Order: sequence, then structure tokens, then C-alpha cells
Amino acid sequence: MSGNPAYLILENGEIFEGKSFGAHGDVTGEIVFTTGMTGYLETLTDQSYCGQIVLQTFPLIGNYGVIPEDFESGSIGAKAYIVKYPCAAPSNFRSEGDLDSFLKERGIVGLYDIDTRSLTKIIRENGVMNGKITSSIPTEADRKEAHKYTVVHPIAAVSSREIVKAEDADNSKAERRIALMDFGAKRGIQNALLKRGCTVWTFPHDIIIEEIMKIEPNGIMLSNGPGDPADSDNKKIVETLKALIKKDIPIFGICMGHQLLALANGYKTAKLKFGHRGANQPVKDTRSGSVYITSQNHGYEVIAEDSSFINVNDGSCEGLDYGNSFSVQFHPEARGGPLDTGFLFDLFMERIDNHAAK
Repeated sequence: MSGNPAYLILENGEIFEGKSFGAHGDVTGEIVFTTGMTGYLETLTDQSYCGQIVLQTFPLIGNYGVIPEDFESGSIGAKAYIVKYPCAAPSNFRSEGDLDSFLKERGIVGLYDIDTRSLTKIIRENGVMNGKITSSIPTEADRKEAHKYTVVHPIAAVSSREIVKAEDADNSKAERRIALMDFGAKRGIQNALLKRGCTVWTFPHDIIIEEIMKIEPNGIMLSNGPGDPADSDNKKIVETLKALIKKDIPIFGICMGHQLLALANGYKTAKLKFGHRGANQPVKDTRSGSVYITSQNHGYEVIAEDSSFINVNDGSCEGLDYGNSFSVQFHPEARGGPLDTGFLFDLFMERIDNHAAK
């Protein structure tokens, strides 16, 4: 690690002095924090962080190295990375490198040795805010640049560009055909479907319904993704979902997919103060009363009074059930995070099979 002086200036003018690791350079983005003690590789390669500077609240990051098998996509989603202590000498039999080298190879700026606890408290108390990491002493111009920053066209930036078919080599006779709409999909979603005997076609975010219907899907999977679900960029997606709803095909939405499906069904969304990011978010099933610990990464919520799941901490909507279709705000594929809600993929299979039997 270079250990050269580096700085973070927030849009409110507060400055943190630390040290540089990873790639060298200046970068501006929306700062968000995640509370996961592990899963930093899944966090870094989660495209839902597009346009954001990720702050890890757990102090030691990188201790088990870099493990490509754990990546959630082929590239890093975050614009920059802030940690307290990056581990320079990881120990793990699966590791193929260290965090500093990994960030350098991918061109991602890192900042460490700042008071991450203090920065997290600022975001919790004041809400998500923009910031700029720079190798020079910050100026008023840097603060203004941070203040003006916005994430532009995030889903288009991370969605697949072509239709891709995937099937498990040991399951060549899979009978369930799933159309996965990619808004920045984590690999864990496709893997969970393949594991349950599905053939999965991944479609770009702006696909037209006629192309989806060509595969005669038994189910529609809506992935996670970055940005504001109510952004004007997503109007076409919402219209496509409205058309799919009329086809009466079972739909399962996760995270951004949950929010976009809600918009297509007439609900509204709003920005959370600092979002839910980490692998320790408790949600309650409003029907059974059961509480599950979940993995989450989102900054917006659906406004609803008929939630199937709610967040135990703040009461926000964590799921909606439409009968044939349903969606959740959290990540049941558990990458990375607890396996508590993996049964929701089984529920999706049940609804597909029940619909086919009608």
C-alpha cells in the first residue's frame, strides 16, 4: 500500500485526512455505509453500488484475501472504497491476492486510516451525502463538486447488453424457463435458480416484452440494481412490467426488482435517510410473525401499508405479495449474508408449478 496522504471532503464541508491504497486518483460519489463483518468481495462486486463510495463500518477488511469465486459480477460496482484498516497479508487457502492489489488492478481508489466510526455517525445523523476523495488538500471547489454530484443512468450502465442463456450441466432436462431481467443482477440470483432446476435467460434492462415472450417463460425474475426506482430512466421498464403483469406469469422481484414491480402495481417509492446495507438486517413476516436476518443493499423504500415483510428497525416495507407474484426488498440469495430466507426461491418454484397446473 502506498500510504500516501489522501483526503475525503463531504458536501457539508467536513474533511477527513487518511491514507491512500488501491488506485491513485480523485473520485466523487455518494457515500454509503455497509455494516457487514464479512462479504467485502460480494459488496465490491455488487453493481447496486454503481455511482457510490462504499464505507465499511467493520474495521478490518481484506483479511481473507481476494477470491474470484465469490464475486457477484465481473467488475467492481463501487466508485471508491473506504475502510479503517485494509489487511496487507491475508490468510486463506482460497485467496488469490490482496485487497490493495485487487483495487489497483481494477482502477478503484481506496482510502484508509480515517475515523470511519465518526463518518458513519455523520451519515446516520444527517443522511446519505456526497463526498470527494482527493490526494490534494481539499478546497471549496472540491466541496462544490461533491455537492453537485448525481448518479446518471445507473441501470443502463450495469445491465447486460445481450440475451444470455444459462443452464446447469447436470440438469439438461430443466422444465422451468425463467426470464431474468438484469438491472445489475448478482450472480447469486441466477445460481439460486439454476440450483432449483431452471433454465435462465438473462435479458437487458430495456428489452421489449415480445423478446421475453419468445422463450415462453414460466416465471419472470427481477434483479437488484442501482439508483432511484422512480427515476425517469426507468419508465420504460415499469411499462414493460405492467405488460408482463397482464400476462399472468409468476414474477419474483428482489431489491430494485421489488421497487420497480411495486411502481408497476401503483405504489410509490421514497428515499431512505441512510438506507439498509449489510448482512444483519432483521425483517418480520407480517403473516406468521417470524423474524429473519437478511442481507440488504438499498437506499429507497416502497411506501405500503399491506407489506408481507417489514423492517424490524424502522418499520419500512420489505416485501409485497400480489398473489401470483411477489417481491422482497432484501436478498434471499444471501450473497453475502445469512441463508434465512432462501426458501423464497422455493416459494417462487411452487407458484410457477401451481400456475402451470391450472
